[in-house]
Amino acid sequence: MRLLITDPIAVVADLTDVVSVRAEDESGSFGILRGHADFLTTLALSVVSWRHEDGRRGYCAVRRGVFSVLGGEEVLIATREAHLGEDPAALEAQVLAGYHSERDAERRAGASAAQLRMRAIRQIVQALRGGGGGTELSV
Repeated sequence: MRLLITDPIAVVADLTDVVSVRAEDESGSFGILRGHADFLTTLALSVVSWRHEDGRRGYCAVRRGVFSVLGGEEVLIATREAHLGEDPAALEAQVLAGYHSERDAERRAGASAAQLRMRAIRQIVQALRGGGGGTELSV
């Protein structure tokens, strides 16, 4: 089975000797074997794992993404960011912690931007109603 993992700027992994893949979406962990029905889901922040034909294991931390199975022979993962590693615990501890920090920072930045927009809208409404004493707006 082929496993292809890509991020916006690179092919992170293109493997042709994979016998199983484990991943995690919002509903939980799941596994894929050769011959699986076509499948599409969105991945959570997680570590994807797979097993090669010779028994070796592989791991990749993904920052969300789209996971698809095509024709029972191809597993495709498109993600915002991916990091290969040999130790799933290290990937989880280092990379996923960084992903969670970045996600939290993005959420805080989004909340701050929303507050600024609301403040600007309130000032515009106040100025349009004539309650601002002038047309100057301060942010």
